[in-house]
Amino acid sequence: MLQKEALNILKTGASVFLTGEPGSGKTHVIREYINYLVKAKINVAVTASTGIAATHLGGVTINSWSGIGVKKTLSKYDLEYITTNERLVKRITKTNVLIIDEVSMLDGNTLDSIEHVCREIRQNHQPFGGMQTILVGDFFQLPPVAKYGEPPARFSFDAAGWIKTKFVVCYLEEQFRQNDQVFLDILSAVRRNAIADEHLARLDERCIELDFEEAGKMTRLYSHNFDVDNVNNQELKKIPGEAKIFHMETSGRRLLVEQIKRGCLSPEKLVLKKDAVVMFTKNSPKGLFVNGTLGKVADFSPFSGMPVVVTKDGKRIETEKMEWAIDDNGRVLARVNQIPLRLAWALTVHKSQGMSLDAAYIDLRNAFVAGQGYVALSRVRTLAGLFLGGYNKQALLVHPEVLDRDTSFREQSTALATEFAKLAREELEKMHRNFIRAMGGKLKIKADRITR
Repeated sequence: MLQKEALNILKTGASVFLTGEPGSGKTHVIREYINYLVKAKINVAVTASTGIAATHLGGVTINSWSGIGVKKTLSKYDLEYITTNERLVKRITKTNVLIIDEVSMLDGNTLDSIEHVCREIRQNHQPFGGMQTILVGDFFQLPPVAKYGEPPARFSFDAAGWIKTKFVVCYLEEQFRQNDQVFLDILSAVRRNAIADEHLARLDERCIELDFEEAGKMTRLYSHNFDVDNVNNQELKKIPGEAKIFHMETSGRRLLVEQIKRGCLSPEKLVLKKDAVVMFTKNSPKGLFVNGTLGKVADFSPFSGMPVVVTKDGKRIETEKMEWAIDDNGRVLARVNQIPLRLAWALTVHKSQGMSLDAAYIDLRNAFVAGQGYVALSRVRTLAGLFLGGYNKQALLVHPEVLDRDTSFREQSTALATEFAKLAREELEKMHRNFIRAMGGKLKIKADRITR
């Protein structure tokens, strides 16, 4: 399906699963649709399963937007607490369209909890409380993960909320990130689980030994945090001048404090210097940044001593310590306080999802989950821009359940495109107008004519 076809389907108000290979323009289509909704004065909530994905669309995490926080399943008390929160009730009630990006990483239980919250708050028994819901993502990329002690994670396409909603599928088939046919063939082979000797030979040619200085000139991706931390600490040492140290403050039950530390991306001992490359690790209550926002330390405040960060889009932010906590019925059992930053010269593959890079040094020798290698390789635009530290067999595997489901998604999208192609332009425009009216929006059809 082409981008313009998917956009025309979105404008009808149908709930859609928008998918396609990396670089096929999913984010572009969603941005176009958001702009269309804003012009029509229709309330749209832009969210994502991760903080980094949220930054690409200027939104927030779906867990934060829905009020469920880190929980995947909700007790009766949890649901009552959320549905009596005036701020959440107002936010969800006024929303007409809900967008959730990077849905591949969203556990099916989490999707069901979000769908339940929307129905309860909106007092509407239709799926997601009657909102047009748009899920965006590619299940060949990183899957949902379960923490130690949790039940195994489920793909969101197995969630009851997905099945009830009956999402129509728009599968984008154009390619805008990569224009290197040899590289595209390799990525396609990984995606189809059809890697052959000629593909491996091409990848082996890109296993190039680089010294630390050469690798330091490009983004570096690793499968594990240990390697990322090692690179970041070495880069920090190269910056002249005195380092500033910020220690984590803790209180509460020791075991719970340790649990929070494991889930908090900010280190216990945060060491920074002016010009250090950093990433925010928590969402700002004021909307100044989200978990995943990248920037550089520009200075340290002469008043508070806290780091002042300039983000990639030029926003200047004076940081302050923030809290991570575990509470039980409103009683805080444990908490930690730390500046929501970490060093970011190198990133995990997990944190790179959604990026487009001209060149990258990628080490996949310790890849450990299906889809990890595919995500990393597809960040780069050309084979010439790929510098591999190495890879293992796991790096080139994709999940067999995703392979089967992808065939179905492609078939559904083809059938949908065929049906919509039969509609006259006037009929499509009428459907678009009807949706805008139903949402209480403002008609601007002359400025947004249908294109075929």
